[in-house]
Amino acid sequence: MNNGCSAGNYVTRVFTEPAELNADAWDRLLAQQPGGAACGPFMRHAYLSALHSSGSAVPSTGWAPQWITLWQDGDLHAAAPLYVKNHSYGEYVFDWAWANAYAQHRLEYYPKAVVAVPFTPVPGPRLLALNDAARDALVQAMLAHCTDQGLSSLHVLFAETADQTACSTAGLMDRQTVQFHWTQRPDNPWRDFESFLTSLTQEKRKKIRQERRRVRDAGVTFEHRRGRDISVADWDFFYRCYARTYLEHGNPPYLLPAFFQAMSEQLPEHWLMFLALRPDGKPIACSLLALSDESGQPSAAYGRYWGALERVDCLHFEACYYQPLEWCIANGVQRFEGGAQGEHKMARALLPVVTHSAHWLAHPAFADAVERFLQREGDGVANYLEHLESRSPLKTPV
Repeated sequence: MNNGCSAGNYVTRVFTEPAELNADAWDRLLAQQPGGAACGPFMRHAYLSALHSSGSAVPSTGWAPQWITLWQDGDLHAAAPLYVKNHSYGEYVFDWAWANAYAQHRLEYYPKAVVAVPFTPVPGPRLLALNDAARDALVQAMLAHCTDQGLSSLHVLFAETADQTACSTAGLMDRQTVQFHWTQRPDNPWRDFESFLTSLTQEKRKKIRQERRRVRDAGVTFEHRRGRDISVADWDFFYRCYARTYLEHGNPPYLLPAFFQAMSEQLPEHWLMFLALRPDGKPIACSLLALSDESGQPSAAYGRYWGALERVDCLHFEACYYQPLEWCIANGVQRFEGGAQGEHKMARALLPVVTHSAHWLAHPAFADAVERFLQREGDGVANYLEHLESRSPLKTPV
């Protein structure tokens, strides 16, 4: 921990070791954010700390924690998981073109600062604060820290509305990206997967039934397990599948086994696993979802990881979309987030949703250029959304 300077009525402290920051104080602050009590495990201290202690998000992998905190009379009033980075991997808001433009002008884009949950494109609170004034002060403290450290830029990724407002007030630039989420109907909710299918156009309904039939005809069945019902053997099998997905694309997995071991021990009820089984009971594939909270009635589910040891036609769609959607409908879950990108998700009735990030660049000329770029990009996102709306898989109401 680095004891920092005063910022207004606050004392700024920077933590380079997440374990040194009191977990209860962090989690209490998170619970006070809009939606913070049911935003998944991702901003919980245990989750972020496990990313560090497992060796997954550490300086040697390009994620150097410099968590910014504001204190008053010994109490934590605001905090943000800021990381200093020397690359742009694992962020899902792509700024490689910006880095290339810096390099072409013989300027250094890295190191930069990112406020994010490493490897996790799930919208949620990023700037934890007791109130709006503390959140505004936190943004100013982050900007001062970036300036003092000579960092090229600050990026707040997948931020909630309150965070985005504070960033905009401080002059950060808004950037929009598109994800695809399923939402339960507020009026006349779908009772089961079949009633959900009847709301889709005939073409989409037929395609989904064909895809599910191919998995059944291959003799594959599914079991789901949650929390402490997920055994050590299940977690080990999951990791084999998860690692295989990355290795098939020529990359090592971002997350190491120790991270998932910590999740199974510290935040077990936040996790739901689907296992694909051969007729002899042998598992061949797996998907893992995070849940919004640890209660018996989570409000949201988040598709996170998947992998397979054998190839079966349409198995990915079954494990990552159809099984989770069927479970969500049966268990009263109101929202299923499918992760970053993936226009193909629309065919499974995951509809487009705009997500936001906020950006500050220290170099004035590049800041001006990026602001113009983001205006054009924002217009493009609006046109893209309009195009997607015309392709909705849902029936047009009569």
